[in-house]
Order: sequence, then C-alpha cells, then structure tokens
Amino acid sequence: MKNRNITRFCKEEYKGYVIYSELAKSEKDPNRAKILKSLASDEKRHYEFWKRLSKRECEAKVSKVEIFIVKLLRTFFGLTFTLKLLERGETEAINEYKEFLNSVKGEERDELEKIIEDESRHERELLGQIDEKILKYMSFIVLGLADAIVEITGVHAGFLGVTDNTIMAGIAGLVVGFSAAISMASAAYLQAKQEVGKRSPGTSAMATGLAYIGAVVALALPYFLIHSMLRAFTVSLSIGVILIATFNYYSSIVLDKRFLREFAESAGLMLATAFASYFFGDALGSFFKIRGIFS
Repeated sequence: MKNRNITRFCKEEYKGYVIYSELAKSEKDPNRAKILKSLASDEKRHYEFWKRLSKRECEAKVSKVEIFIVKLLRTFFGLTFTLKLLERGETEAINEYKEFLNSVKGEERDELEKIIEDESRHERELLGQIDEKILKYMSFIVLGLADAIVEITGVHAGFLGVTDNTIMAGIAGLVVGFSAAISMASAAYLQAKQEVGKRSPGTSAMATGLAYIGAVVALALPYFLIHSMLRAFTVSLSIGVILIATFNYYSSIVLDKRFLREFAESAGLMLATAFASYFFGDALGSFFKIRGIFS
C-alpha cells in the first residue's frame, strides 16, 4: 500500500509539472508566466522526491487532449479559475502527505515537510498574485446574469398564464430584458463610480449589461423555435438552471464557496419567482378575460 501511494503521488506531481509547464509556454503575460513556471518548478521538485522514494521511473502520461482541455478552460474561464480547479485536489494531497510523514525520517521528513508547505503556499501566495480583469468585474457579471434569469423567467412564466402565443412571450422577454439591461448597466456604472479607483465605471456597466442581454437572449430563444408554450417555457427554464449552475460553479471555484448551497438558493429563487408570476398572470388573464385573445 505504501509503495502504491508513493507511485500515485509521484505521477500526480509529474502531471502537475507538465500541465503548468505547458500553460507557462502559452502565457503571454510575463508575471503570470513567472507564476506558472514557479508552480511547475515546485511540482518537478516534488516529483523527483517521490521518484527517489519509489526507486523507479513513475512518470505519468499526460495526453494532448488533457492539455488541450486545460488550455481551453484557461481561454474561456481565465487563469485563476483554471489553476484553482487544478489545485483543488491539493487539500486532499496535503492531508495524505501529512499522514505519510510518519513513514519517513531525517532529511526525507524535512523535505516532505517543505513539500507540504509548498502545496499550501501555492493557493495562499502564488495564486493570490494573479491579477485578472474578469475577477475584478465578476460581481457585476454575476449580478447581470442572476437578475436577468430571475426577472425574465418571471416574465415568461407570467405570459404562460395569459397566452399560448410563444412569439409574443419571446418578444415580451426581449423588450423587458433590453430595458432592464440598460437600467442594470446604469446602476452598475453609478455603483462603480462610488468605488473610486477600484473598478472602471464603464467596464462595470458593460459587464453587467452584456451579461444581462446574453441571458435574456438565451432564455427567449426557445419561444421563437418551439410553438408549444409549455415546452418553450420548460426549455427556457432548463437553460436558466444551466446558467445558474455555471456561474455558481465558477464562483465556488474562484471564491472558495459551497457550490450546492449557492446553486440551491439561486435556483430556488428563480423557481419561486416563476411559480408566483405564473399564478399572477393566470389570475390577471381570468379576471380581465383576456386568456386566449393573443393566441
């Protein structure tokens, strides 16, 4: 069991060394490239330590597909997200290394303690040095997405109780969403303006507005492609859940939050709004006897 663990540790450290090295090669920002090279250097030293203990070659094969996926994550979600995702397994590794301390003595124990310190330092110091624009404006992006999903889902649910015309429901969502995006962007601009020197008001407004509009279009699209109101609403609701899951997962990685708790709260709010809006729309349709008029 001991030798098997050593081999596994060795392979994991080698894999980390290769991936960080590949990221460093493609990184254009000098400071980020330096951080990646430092991470790769640490992983290589850790690999060599475990290799000495195992007394045999234990290089892990890292496929081009794995490297491609990591680089793809880096391109679309940023370096901080990618590195924190890669480093997520380090907590478990640190605990295993601490348990392994009892199996080594002398210089080997001292070196393993240094490795444990390195792994702890990665997230505490090195990852904290990465300055990415997306992190500065992430709160505005999440604000735009979250507000759009809740509000536009509510609009669509309300129309579900009034009409069977999917095109009308889709147009209503776009009209309300466009106006709300301008309002939210303006609010984000004013908020950022109060935070002197921290974030650009213009970029904050753009991040909020574009995130809002993007969510609005995604939620409205099913109503122009599907002619059944209930089916269109179900697909739109599913898209909303996927969007919520995506930005909550991103936040959970970058900000070290609990994914399930955040996701449950956001999805619950969206569903509660949808049900309340549906019953309100249905009540209005019945009271004014307009249900079916716009079908």
